[in-house]
Amino acid sequence: MTDKPSALPHIKVLDLSRVLAGPWCAQILADLGADVVKVERPGAGDDTRHWGPPFLKDAQGQDTGHAAYYTAANRNKRSITVDLAKPEGQALIRQLAAQSDVLVENFKVGGLAHYGLDYESLKAVNPKLIYCSVTGFGQDGPYAERAGYDLMIQAMSGMMSITGRPDDVPGGGPQRVGVALTDLFTGVYAATAILAALEVRHRTGEGQHIDMALLDVGMAILANQAGGFLNTGKVPQRQGNSHPSLVPYQDFPTRDGAMLLAIGNDGQFARFCDAAGCPELARDARYASNPQRVKHREELVPRLMDVTRTRSTAEWITLLEDKAVPCGPINDIGQAFADEQVRARGLAVEQARSPQAVAAEGVPVIRSVASPLRLQSTPPVLRRAAPVLGEHTDEVLAELGLDASRIAALRDAGIV
Repeated sequence: MTDKPSALPHIKVLDLSRVLAGPWCAQILADLGADVVKVERPGAGDDTRHWGPPFLKDAQGQDTGHAAYYTAANRNKRSITVDLAKPEGQALIRQLAAQSDVLVENFKVGGLAHYGLDYESLKAVNPKLIYCSVTGFGQDGPYAERAGYDLMIQAMSGMMSITGRPDDVPGGGPQRVGVALTDLFTGVYAATAILAALEVRHRTGEGQHIDMALLDVGMAILANQAGGFLNTGKVPQRQGNSHPSLVPYQDFPTRDGAMLLAIGNDGQFARFCDAAGCPELARDARYASNPQRVKHREELVPRLMDVTRTRSTAEWITLLEDKAVPCGPINDIGQAFADEQVRARGLAVEQARSPQAVAAEGVPVIRSVASPLRLQSTPPVLRRAAPVLGEHTDEVLAELGLDASRIAALRDAGIV
């Protein structure tokens, strides 16, 4: 919590998205102070509410059946339920859009046009609306109608082809990244595009449509690997934990396990060799410069492995930490959250839930990872834990001017 002003308290976001890419985008805006209203299906909600195990635990430590996945991308939001298939539900969304600055959705191309909730329809209601569509393949092109999922994009983009060990070693073959990397990066790019569009609107007074595609993002985050291919024609290959352009830059065995050594320049290599008791390696013409180390990788790395096996991981970290040689443990997630730097930065946060949420799900506290956005004057805020389904429906509809009897009628009709 903070008593400083947030960056976006004046921004209202209507979040019609579900699963990860769209919700991740909307959560970034929510962390920055925007009022995000998440619209979910009555009785079911976002798909990720049911993606478990793992499940949230109640005060007695028992599984509740409510998936932890949902909490990762939906804090600081207000949840309402609206049936978009019904005209009355569509009318409510139009009312909300008329009062919103931003709308985020991840329906299939043309899906919301059936309900009169596409960009052109809502632009007529609110010309200032910034409407961000997140799809697998974008609004045009031969694949536009296809559904897109992170794993599919990791495969199609080539990400899996450069992740994992080579085919000719044990355990070799293409691998997905351990989290839905394309979804997450799409959320980050989408939030960036929205902030840019808000700045344009500040100058022109007009909103615009943003077309975000997982495939576009998947190709973009190939970064140096794509750059290497586009400029040389050489297709990058899987090489485990080693780096195509730097040596030594990979995992190395130690006396009690393994460590990560990430040497990025010749000075670091020389300092490592001095500290490790093998200064002759840094003076050897085959290893003195990074291009030469890459060229002679196959003979250098085994020699370094013989050296790294002589000390424990902790001993290597202690030896190298004051010599500006990047070195660290290979943690599991539990070890990562126990790390003293992670704890010092406050990267695990805890939010108490509302009495309504506790009564509905039996979960008093939600834990999540702190926002990495560290703005000095307008830092991210923690206002609400991830909501239970429809927790704020009455509150949000009342803000639209609906009285209690009208809200009750909508609920009886299954519209909310």
